[in-house]
Amino acid sequence: MTGTALVLGGGGYTGIGWEIGMLAGFAEAGVDLATADVVIGTSAGSIVGAQLTSGRLAPDELFTRQLAPVTGETAARMGTRELARFAYLALRSRDAVDFGARMGRLALGSRAAAREPSRRDAVARRLVSHDWPARRLMVTAVDATTGQRTAFDDTSGADLVDAVSASCAVPGVWPPVRIGEKWWIDGGVHSSANADLAAGYGRVVVLAPVAAGGGPIATARAQGAALARRGARVCVLVPDRAARAAFGRNVLDPAKRAAAAHAGRRQAAAHLKAVGSVWGE
Repeated sequence: MTGTALVLGGGGYTGIGWEIGMLAGFAEAGVDLATADVVIGTSAGSIVGAQLTSGRLAPDELFTRQLAPVTGETAARMGTRELARFAYLALRSRDAVDFGARMGRLALGSRAAAREPSRRDAVARRLVSHDWPARRLMVTAVDATTGQRTAFDDTSGADLVDAVSASCAVPGVWPPVRIGEKWWIDGGVHSSANADLAAGYGRVVVLAPVAAGGGPIATARAQGAALARRGARVCVLVPDRAARAAFGRNVLDPAKRAAAAHAGRRQAAAHLKAVGSVWGE
């Protein structure tokens, strides 16, 4: 196996901040994960991946953007009732595809579905480029009807803004996204990181703002372990206690992104050796 893969998992606004903080911290220390042969982004990670692979801003510049005052973004929330419903559907699902179909029905029947155009505009403003990058980028999403996961890239025919919007379409919170003849929802419905898509790459670093799984949803650590069993060198990183405290109780609050970014940059120092040993030749 050859090549390097950077996997960026989902985790809301705080996940975006933490991942960018981690990337900036590693780059500052001489380990530039932006050189990956492929970047695989899910939900929040799709936004970070699209920004990183655009080639227009270095990790430190992306970090600075996270510290800017929040404008044009409103906090969303998944309350106890919504989380309980997600857990109930997960427990009733046979596998990740069945869960995806159940979540798709929830998304298509939600009032959030009416907000599609305005949500797309918000995603477009967040990206630094609306064109697929020269470096390979994969953006995960789930078919709202069948529950099947896909990974959009520059060969799929999907617009980049649409693909990222679909990957971020948390059921019941943000509207599903139409691409072609299908409706798509958050790639994190299938897996919080979708690290299994890095199969075949020899060196893999996974940044997973959401460490937990449950029911049919595989954890990033479990997927990383499976890659390692196949012979890859793998490092899976999740938020430490300080980062989780910085996130607060609502990962969908953009006001928390600066604190999350600082926490990620501080945490990177503790993992520099582990990441360097995977990323180095």
